Amino acid sequence: MTDLIAAAHGTADPRGIRVVHDLVRQMARLRPDLPMSLGFVDVIEPALPGLVNRVLTDTSDAVLVPLLLSTGYHMRVDIAGQVERHPGLTAARALGPHPLIADILVDRLGDLSRTDHVVLAAAGSRDPQAQEDCERMAAYLRARIHRPVTVAYLAGRGRRLPAVLATTRGRLTVANYLLAPGYFSDRMHQSAGPHRVSAPLGADPRLARLALARYDAALQGVPLPV
Repeated sequence: MTDLIAAAHGTADPRGIRVVHDLVRQMARLRPDLPMSLGFVDVIEPALPGLVNRVLTDTSDAVLVPLLLSTGYHMRVDIAGQVERHPGLTAARALGPHPLIADILVDRLGDLSRTDHVVLAAAGSRDPQAQEDCERMAAYLRARIHRPVTVAYLAGRGRRLPAVLATTRGRLTVANYLLAPGYFSDRMHQSAGPHRVSAPLGADPRLARLALARYDAALQGVPLPV
């Protein structure tokens, strides 16, 4: 059985760490026969490079499954760099964008009867592909809620959340397009002012199933997006 190495964005916030560990535990419960470990691309241990080295001393191959919501720096540099260094390592696609995540966002948003327009708020990136991924995610959500959806960012390229909220007409709700609570989620609430902000995606069982589907696709040779 080919090992699964989950790669998550690190955080110093214990709430975020709990969510990531809960998500990986759900994955493990769904596939108890699958060797599985968790590493982080920044901030906290175990750091991904050391974890990959340790796993590949005991097995000839493994699949890196990014618990990330879009392509960006960590996919193109951290994840891709590990694949380049280790011939037995394959990388799966990021979790997002995906229609299953739109379903989770709909559940987190709840009652939209008093909402005219949803702003999908993401952490942001300097990578244009990350912006394209977020726009695709907005399209999936738009199709589910039958309302306008505009993307806003907290960092990186693209329009910032306060500017989008200030220039968008109607009754607004912010869809939290983050995996877990932490620095960016707190910034989102601060930037949203009086507007309602949904909860992060969290350790949802649908995300666990999606991560395992990404693992299976990588084993079957489905390529990473360019």
